[in-house]
Amino acid sequence: MTDINKIPASNADLTEFPKMVFGVMGSAGGEVPESARKKIYDLGAEVGKRGYTLVTGIAPGLPHDSVLGSKSEDGLTIGISPAQSLIEHIERYNSPTRGYDIIVYTGSGLMGREVENIQTCDAVVIVGGRSGTLGEFAIAYDQAKIIGVLEGTGGIADHIDELLNVINKDTGAKVIGHSDPVKLVELLEKAYTDDVLPGYLELVNNHETDGELE
Repeated sequence: MTDINKIPASNADLTEFPKMVFGVMGSAGGEVPESARKKIYDLGAEVGKRGYTLVTGIAPGLPHDSVLGSKSEDGLTIGISPAQSLIEHIERYNSPTRGYDIIVYTGSGLMGREVENIQTCDAVVIVGGRSGTLGEFAIAYDQAKIIGVLEGTGGIADHIDELLNVINKDTGAKVIGHSDPVKLVELLEKAYTDDVLPGYLELVNNHETDGELE
C-alpha cells in the first residue's frame, strides 16, 4: 500500500499537503444489481482505509453505498449537495444525510453541483450510471481528470470504451478500468502519485503554504 505522505519531496512537507480525494459518480436509482452495490461499498472502504477523502454528489444509490463503505473504515466523507440548505436538501431533493462528515450546500441544482463535485476530486470513479453519470464523465474527461471505471457494474461504466471511441478527443484525461474495487483504488493512487502529485509538489515548493495577507 502506497503512503503518499511518505513520498520523498525536496522541500515540501506532505503532512501539510491535502490528501488525495476520490469522487464517486454513479446511479442514484433505477435497476442497481447487488453486486455493483457490494463493489462500490468495498471501493469506499478501501479509500477510507488508506486515509483518503471520499466525495459524492450526496445522492442515494451507488454513491451513498461508497460513503457507507468509507465510514466503515472511519474515512472522511464530503457531500456536494444541489440544495442551498439542509431544509431544501431533505424536502426538495430527498437526499441522504447519514455518513457525511461535511455537506457543502451549493444551491446550484443537480447539474450545477456536478462541476463543483468533480473539481474537488483528484480521481473520479464511474460506477453504473445513467444520464447524470454520463454528464459527470464528460465533465471529468474535459477537465483532464484521472478517471476510474468500476467495470461490471452496468450502465455507463460498462460502455466507456465505446464512448471514448465516439469522443475521439485527447484532453489529457487518464481513464483506468478494473472490475476489482481494491485494485482500481491502487491503480488510481499510482496514477495520481506518478502523474499529478509531482506537479503539485513543484507548486508547493515555490509557495508560501500559509498564504499571504492581501
